[in-house]
Amino acid sequence: MVIAPIVSALIAVAAQTAAAPPASELSLEQRTAIRCSSLFAIVARQQEAGDAEALEYPPMMPRGREFFVRTMAKMMEDPAFDRERVRGLLADEAQSLASDREAQAAAMPPCLALLDIAEL
Repeated sequence: MVIAPIVSALIAVAAQTAAAPPASELSLEQRTAIRCSSLFAIVARQQEAGDAEALEYPPMMPRGREFFVRTMAKMMEDPAFDRERVRGLLADEAQSLASDREAQAAAMPPCLALLDIAEL
């Protein structure tokens, strides 16, 4: 399809001209999308590895992946967020959550509720 590359190019140009807000200036919705998407990716990897704690949560595949894809695509529709900016935000959040099981456990109930709300 010819339209998709054109739209992607337009988004990239718009993102270059717009000043990207620092992570501290993200909206609550954006911060939550980044946090839950990162958490779902981490837990999916842990579940795949057979981690007993992670296996206590509902399976992250495919629901968590679909949440990740949808919310990150929505975020990248904002001209302030290009693919690299979103990757950086995800990487930062994943790094802070990866070794902190207490933070993962605290974030999981509201993130799982978002899956239900999104009907995923």
